[in-house]
Amino acid sequence: MPPLRPLIQKIPTVARVPHRTVLSLVGSQASEFLNGIVSTHVQGPPRPFYSAFLHAQGRVLYDIFVYTRTTPTGQPGYLIDYDSRPSEAPPLLDMIKRFILRSRVKVRDASDEYDVWGVWGSPGENLQAQPHWKWSESSGIAEPAWNNSTGEWPWGAEDEALQDRRAPGMGKRLLVRKGDRPPEAVSHELASSDEYTLHRILHGVPEGLTDMPAMQAFPMDSNLDFMGGLDFRKGCYVGQELTVRTYHTGIVRKRIMPVAIYPPDSPPLQVVTPSSNIPYFTAGLDISGVPTQLAEQDKPLPRPRGNGKLLSSSRGIGLALLRLEQVEAAEQGKLAFTMGVKSSDGTKTDWGVSHWLPDWWPRREVVD
Repeated sequence: MPPLRPLIQKIPTVARVPHRTVLSLVGSQASEFLNGIVSTHVQGPPRPFYSAFLHAQGRVLYDIFVYTRTTPTGQPGYLIDYDSRPSEAPPLLDMIKRFILRSRVKVRDASDEYDVWGVWGSPGENLQAQPHWKWSESSGIAEPAWNNSTGEWPWGAEDEALQDRRAPGMGKRLLVRKGDRPPEAVSHELASSDEYTLHRILHGVPEGLTDMPAMQAFPMDSNLDFMGGLDFRKGCYVGQELTVRTYHTGIVRKRIMPVAIYPPDSPPLQVVTPSSNIPYFTAGLDISGVPTQLAEQDKPLPRPRGNGKLLSSSRGIGLALLRLEQVEAAEQGKLAFTMGVKSSDGTKTDWGVSHWLPDWWPRREVVD
């Protein structure tokens, strides 16, 4: 698995987060209401967090960031940041309205008020407490838990901002008034939305409908457990039954992980360096596992079952949903990943694909 060049991650940077829209949710029962429909535990006075809306069959509809806000009248409430591109999921505003019934909450579109920004590489960012991991006995599911002696909430305490704890080094996420720039733009490098996409890919962080297609993606396949977006002990919520059953009696067979894409007939990359010379690849391309000579010399591998899928990508670096049995075979040198890409004249070219496991992923040996 190729090592990364770390320089990209160290520059203090600020960039717009693409494809995100904001809803406002206020009311005396806002926390109680959200607790019944999202995949994490929500209680007490509003505070920011990361979560998801799931379908009744346990598939992902939307991954969301929830921020706190205080209305002009002093009433606490929430702002929900989500991917609003068209998909198979029902529009989020309409879906939430159907759940309200007699709850004392009000929801409205706030997309004309806020833009979503990411800030990373700031001094002191790496001083945040790192999680330890709670493992399921058999399913391969792990949840982060923060040992914080000060009792601070891991996602932060500011209004209209949160600490992005999905992975170390992700930085902060901010809601900024439409058309404005965050204060950090004065001292940080102003980058494009594509740089934000590259930043999260390098950290192995899936986000939005490209990486978690609505009504298709399962939450654990999408690493929502690793990123703190699932609670397996809270009460009933939409999609809970299958999610908790998988935690206790199922097994995770796929995961989203970062990949490097290298040209045909080239050796696998030794060092991952994003390159503008690599063409743009459409999300959804199949990634196949091809047995190597080592596999042929040893006991032959069983016929690979299914293909992986390329998701978000930028400059030759991407995220891919891969079968874990194929990942294990690739790490043993018995299998290589390739991705067939058709050109405009209809010819097909097989590009090489190398995966790696992010450093922050939980390992069994570090469980306490």
